[in-house]
Amino acid sequence: MFKKSCCLYVGLRCDIPCVNITTLTGHVLPWTEEIKYLGIFIVQSRVFKCAVDDAKCSFYRAANDIFGKVGRLASEEVTLQSMKSKCIPVLLCGLVACPLNKS
Repeated sequence: MFKKSCCLYVGLRCDIPCVNITTLTGHVLPWTEEIKYLGIFIVQSRVFKCAVDDAKCSFYRAANDIFGKVGRLASEEVTLQSMKSKCIPVLLCGLVACPLNKS
């Protein structure tokens, strides 16, 4: 029951080890540096931060799938429309909740 539960610290003292949290049944919740919540990876940091590496990998996977099936047979318009309808939503899913920087 507690396999999916864990703890993550976000704040000024995020790098200092914290005391273990124990449930009423005696299970200890582990401390992690990254958690996945509703498809977004939240990272331990001094400020709220999300990791977008998984979203980028999913985008490239979807794009390579389209290029692998279409190749050079389809026109540029068809390829771009396929990218717009299949790949961009994969990249942007959940990023509304994440603060992004220029990099």
